Formats: sequence, C-alpha cells, structure tokens
Amino acid sequence: MERSSSPTLLPGLNEQPPAELSSHDRILHAARRLFATDGYENATTSAIARTAGTSESQLIKHFGSKEGLLEAIFDQAWQRMGAGIGQVLERYASPREKLQALTELLISALETDKELRTLMLLEGRRIRRHGHMVLLTRGFLQLLGAVDALLRELQEAGELRQDLNIEAVRSALVGSFEGLLRDQLLAERVSFPARYDGTELRVAFRTVLDCFFEKKT
Repeated sequence: MERSSSPTLLPGLNEQPPAELSSHDRILHAARRLFATDGYENATTSAIARTAGTSESQLIKHFGSKEGLLEAIFDQAWQRMGAGIGQVLERYASPREKLQALTELLISALETDKELRTLMLLEGRRIRRHGHMVLLTRGFLQLLGAVDALLRELQEAGELRQDLNIEAVRSALVGSFEGLLRDQLLAERVSFPARYDGTELRVAFRTVLDCFFEKKT
C-alpha cells in the first residue's frame, strides 16, 4: 500500500491555544485537548472556557452546547482532510489503488493527530443526549459515499465479489479499520492486549480488504 502524506489537522494541539486565535478557535483547540485527555463526559464547559481564556457564554454562542462543540471538532477535522481525500481520488487511476491510498491517508492522519484519534475512536460512535451519533457529520458521510462509489466500481469491473452487498462490505471495512486503531489506542492507554505497530496494523487491514476481492486464477 503506498504511503500518502497526511494533512496537518491542527498544529500545536498539546499547547495552550495561541492568543491570536479567535475565541471560536480557542474554544475548539481547548475542547479537543480536554475531551481527549479527560474524556467527553468529564470535560466541563466551564473548564473548556477557562482553558480557552473566554467565557461559557461565548462557548454557547458559537457551538450551542458541549455536544455541538464535539460535532464541530469532527466537522473541522473532516473538512481539513477533504483536500487530501480529493487528491487521492485524482492521483490514482484504478478504484482499487484509490481505496488503498484513501485508507492509508486516514490511518496516517490519525497516527499524526493523537487527540483526534482518541476522540473519533472513543467518543464518535456514542449516541448522545439528543439521539444522534456525533461522528455523522457531512464530511464523514461524504467519505462513506466515496468508499461506496469505489466499491461499486470494483464490483462492476468484476474485481469485487459479486455476491457481496456494497454497504455490508463498507461496514465491514470501517469496522475493521476502527477496531484495529481503537485496540491499538487502548493498548497505549490501559495495557489492552493489542501489541502491534503501525506496519502490522496495515498488513492486517490489507488482509481484510483483500478477502473481498475475486481470486485471480
């Protein structure tokens, strides 16, 4: 699988929010760090506002609620990754190469941005108070659409097994992708038995991906 350069999602995530940032961006910066280190449930809006050097009223003004703030973090991340995803889709000719490169881009991006990896893997899939999954932002849904389109191309070209439902394949791939990254993260945080490095993670995912393709005779 070819390595793709990953976009820088937000520099200086482990530092205090730069004073020159707007209150909106300082709140985003502070929330990302506190959500990732303390957990979404434990990070209070007062602590986020204090870290950002602003007030809770500004947080509510910009994001509506803590849940709205988490959703804005994901939305910003997918927007920033969007350019890289577009480049991947333009750079490669075959849908199989595009799918492999897209996967590599996402893995590399989450390896680079530890806080975003923590939020996406540990917080994004939970159903929140208002009954929806925060990870399902427009950017994430566009990514799923791109993956479905590539899988459909592969099936129409006779490369993907014809007996498989496209959405089921995508769900299996996303589940494998997230599971490998989540268990690796848990191994780092709580000694979970998932002692594999980035190379081994990629080999395992590539093996899962390959099982959906027609066998060459």
